[in-house]
Amino acid sequence: MPAKPVKRKIFNYELDFANINFRERPELYRIGKGEQGVLLVEPYKSEILPHWRFKTPEIAKESSEKIYRLFEEYLQQDDFIGADMARKFLQMGYTRSRRYANHKSGKKYDGPVPEDKKGQSGAHGRQQLPNEPDPVKAASVAVFKEKWDQAKQNERYQQMSQHFRTRYEEPPQKISVKKDKPLKK
Repeated sequence: MPAKPVKRKIFNYELDFANINFRERPELYRIGKGEQGVLLVEPYKSEILPHWRFKTPEIAKESSEKIYRLFEEYLQQDDFIGADMARKFLQMGYTRSRRYANHKSGKKYDGPVPEDKKGQSGAHGRQQLPNEPDPVKAASVAVFKEKWDQAKQNERYQQMSQHFRTRYEEPPQKISVKKDKPLKK
């Protein structure tokens, strides 16, 4: 029988992000999916965000290279959370420039986000706006995609990610101990 997949802890949006230093409290960090927490987790957000730009391919190249250098520095410092946050910023550079490449306004859906859905991704019943391709932003997409792929495929990052998940996210495995039955005489 195949083993059941391990349920990982999801990103917790209910933490007091304004008052948590995740460098000092790594046990509170969750990798989550995609870009979850990218604009919340400190001190990393403040260290990386000032370098995040994608208006033109030239700006995107400079930005993605700087963020990738930060990614490598975090790896050298054995700071997985910093490396993961840099990876998330590279991913966000890709997704945001992709959105602007498809929609000049940067808005993918028509109308406001319902109050109870703010902070979540998705259409939430709203109609998608028509595409208005922007080739300049499309070039920025490719720049960030290259660096994001480089980060995701980095062997050291992958090892640190697995170690982090094992240490902080995966529930301890239950060990089943069978008691010996008394021998029948």
